[in-house]
Amino acid sequence: MKRVVITGLGALTPIGNTLESFWTNMKEGKSGAARITKFDPGAFRTHFACELKDFDVTAYLDRGDIKRTDPFTQYALIASDEAIRDSGIDFGTMDPFDTGVIWGSGQGGMLTFEEQVIEYADGGRNPRFSPFFIPKLITNMASGMISMRHSLMGINYTTVSACSTSNTALMDAFNYIRWGKAKVIISGGSEAPITEASFGGFSAIKAMSTRNDDPAAASRPFDRDRDGFVMGEGAGALVLEELGHATKRGAKIYAEVVGAASTADAYHMTATHPEGLGALRGMQLALEDAGLNTGDVDYMNAHATSTPVGDISEIKAMQKLFGAGLNKVRVSSTKSMTGHLMGAAGAAEAIASIMAIHDGVIPATINTDNPDDQIPADMQIVTGSAIEHPVNVAMSNTFGFGGHNGIVIFRKFDQ
Repeated sequence: MKRVVITGLGALTPIGNTLESFWTNMKEGKSGAARITKFDPGAFRTHFACELKDFDVTAYLDRGDIKRTDPFTQYALIASDEAIRDSGIDFGTMDPFDTGVIWGSGQGGMLTFEEQVIEYADGGRNPRFSPFFIPKLITNMASGMISMRHSLMGINYTTVSACSTSNTALMDAFNYIRWGKAKVIISGGSEAPITEASFGGFSAIKAMSTRNDDPAAASRPFDRDRDGFVMGEGAGALVLEELGHATKRGAKIYAEVVGAASTADAYHMTATHPEGLGALRGMQLALEDAGLNTGDVDYMNAHATSTPVGDISEIKAMQKLFGAGLNKVRVSSTKSMTGHLMGAAGAAEAIASIMAIHDGVIPATINTDNPDDQIPADMQIVTGSAIEHPVNVAMSNTFGFGGHNGIVIFRKFDQ
């Protein structure tokens, strides 16, 4: 099969609105959490989230695009624009049917849905919905709008697998290119979930941290005092390209995609399997797909959201996977800084994994001051500050409500 490489990256996150600022702040261990500004959160148990900072959509998109898109699509357009610029690719020189978009979003146009239903109810149920209501709402609109913006006429769709969404999209893009069905695919994910309805829903199931007195320290994966995840928003975009095509045009190559897998826990609507069985099998299958052994993995970007149950189930899966070699793998959860970007989490964490390979720097898990007693003594969780460490192979885990597991493996590019 064809080899697939990463030639462009774009990030719009709570700790940076560009790839450069995202990675710089991640290496510096910055937290993106603060009191919510999008609405008054006082009525909820949790008052904070990881919102985008100093973000003005009019600096990126024209009025027409803004009017007809939900924020999740706007985030997708902005991040993918950066990734395409970063790649240096000229789509005008390509057959448009050799190019495609496989995007991910877990919730889609939640703000649009919320605003339109409120307007309908407040207006005495007068059915004067916006003609943009459905186009702004539907989850596949992000991939559609990216394709229209850049005239990409090949494979095009959006994946939905809760918090595993972006890795599902990346896996599909990887497969289509290595099968020879496309030469270039823009992939990643975007989410704009910080709305009253979405926030209220997650608050109702008591999934989020309530550390209102210290939001910056609230996302604390693996820490014994963790009490839930911190919601985040944003987007991550990656340009996946067939190696021969990338080499021919002299593209810079960040890393190679070498393996991916998806499994299901078949256990619970919102909880991970307590023994991490689905996660374990997913990691095993991804390694098999990549033709790698557990001893080849240098860095694990863990899903670890900072929930009491979820973090430990992932730890158990990693224990079973790596066995006596667990101490050779460096582990971190970058959600400690970005918060949980939901359907966009895998995209942001793929970028972190790729940059770890590219720069030989492993970002830290901030706020993990007192590791949980159930964490094995030989587990190498990077805490405190980022470390310089050679990374040849990085594995990125994502798990989502419904029992969805998505794992993607990246490797340092070698001709």
